[in-house]
Amino acid sequence: MSDAVQPTAAEVRAAAEAVKTALDRHLAAVERRSGDDDPAVYEAFNELAAAAEEYDELLYDRYDEVTPFEIPGSDDTLPPYTGPEEPNALSVVIRRDYAVVEPQRLLAQAQRVEAVEEDGATAAAGFDAASGTVHGALGVLFGEFEPDEIASRHKEFGLEEGDSTLWVTAADEPADPGEWLETPFEAIDPQRVVCRFDVSAVFDDESDDDDLEDDLGPDSELDQDGDLEPLDADR
Repeated sequence: MSDAVQPTAAEVRAAAEAVKTALDRHLAAVERRSGDDDPAVYEAFNELAAAAEEYDELLYDRYDEVTPFEIPGSDDTLPPYTGPEEPNALSVVIRRDYAVVEPQRLLAQAQRVEAVEEDGATAAAGFDAASGTVHGALGVLFGEFEPDEIASRHKEFGLEEGDSTLWVTAADEPADPGEWLETPFEAIDPQRVVCRFDVSAVFDDESDDDDLEDDLGPDSELDQDGDLEPLDADR
């Protein structure tokens, strides 16, 4: 970095003073907080995070040094809860991502579902099965099985799990029938989230992978072409 764009020593010092001020304000807000979700504490936290980030950047730009601490940004946390103290209704919003890693397995499972549901005469007549394409097979399987069963049996269907999240949000009153079906995910208020549960590979401990490789050994192989698990014929 050239001297022309480097911050001055005075700017770095001012940023350090801003961190000290933000620390004092954060401590004062914590000492005066009215509850676990006091907005004043949340605001002071964000101010402290912003001041620390600014100081860290200027310190590095001027002296090629970093601070020994890291404060998570405000985007990583939910805002303070402002919903009803005793919710009369709630919504559970779930998102699960999958990758189609074995299309043939997916197609085979969907075709087996249709084979159970369709009578032999229709199948013998060469009926145009919806499960003939990946798109159609997904429709068949998600129409036949509950989402939780898909999640627990995803490998049987040739799927690989990605990120997933579950948000529980509070409401004053239950929604009217059909009220939100056209846009089910647009009216979520983060300040009414009671709790959330996230699952992602980014949370995995990398050492777990190393331990697994050690347990399997260099010559071990996983069977990727195993037999399909039987489906319940009476579903």
